[in-house]
Amino acid sequence: MFTAFGLWSLFDPMGMTAQLGVEIGGPNGTFEVRGIFGGVSLGAASICLAAAIKDNLVRPALWFIIIYMGGYCFARIASVGLGDLPEAATWRFVAFEAVAFLIASALLKRRAKQANISA
Repeated sequence: MFTAFGLWSLFDPMGMTAQLGVEIGGPNGTFEVRGIFGGVSLGAASICLAAAIKDNLVRPALWFIIIYMGGYCFARIASVGLGDLPEAATWRFVAFEAVAFLIASALLKRRAKQANISA
């Protein structure tokens, strides 16, 4: 999922943001969308792939996903608390972020329990 979203954001930033009902303008807007959504999502995909190959990278990858998706969840909750209410299409992204956060958290907890260490 991170790979698909990252590539979409990198190669079609205007199309990706249009799906969110967000308009970006000028070369700086496109540059930022490619860097933030494209680059960070591809970075997330890379660390997940690395963790699938090397077991010692699983914990760092899970922590990355928890922090990355948790940050989005926190900001979304804060945004709603500050009076913003997104359109329906945006809730798909919110759902993905929340589910990814919860799954990564559960996997980290299970892994820690199996290793008998604290997360």
